[in-house]
Amino acid sequence: MEDSVNTDILVGIIMGSDSDLDIMSQAAKTLDEFGVANEVHIISAHRTPDVMSDYGATAKERGLKLIIAGAGGSAHLPGMTASHTPIPVIAVPIKRENHGHEAFWSNIKMPPGIALATMPENGAKNAALLAIEILALNDESLAAKYDEFRKNQSQAVYDIDDELQTKGWQKYLEEK
Repeated sequence: MEDSVNTDILVGIIMGSDSDLDIMSQAAKTLDEFGVANEVHIISAHRTPDVMSDYGATAKERGLKLIIAGAGGSAHLPGMTASHTPIPVIAVPIKRENHGHEAFWSNIKMPPGIALATMPENGAKNAALLAIEILALNDESLAAKYDEFRKNQSQAVYDIDDELQTKGWQKYLEEK
């Protein structure tokens, strides 16, 4: 970790290993699309616990407003990071075909006293959107971008339904 403070970076994205990057990159991509400065690190709760502790403990003084933490398996990274920081942590349980739902269960079973927002399995994009919603509470420009995003999502549904109504469900499905 760098010792310097970068007040431009608002969201930290951390994951337990590089095998989580395919999922967690969705959070970085979404934040980038909204112009929210972020940093991405690999930090293991088990293999680099001191780094994890320091990352969480220094997050606020380094200017971070939120941390998005993703991990699979036992998924200790999000909860343990939350226990080391006063800023909100959003957990992304990483689900792989060879795993059950242990990452999800690990995150939703946090004991009282340590807050942890938990997204759906592999929900890194939703984690970024929640971070954007929180940051937009104090940023009118970001709030306007988020409102536009939501309006565009709604319009896309209206457009698809119009096409469905025009063609009928059978033809629409054949052409899809």
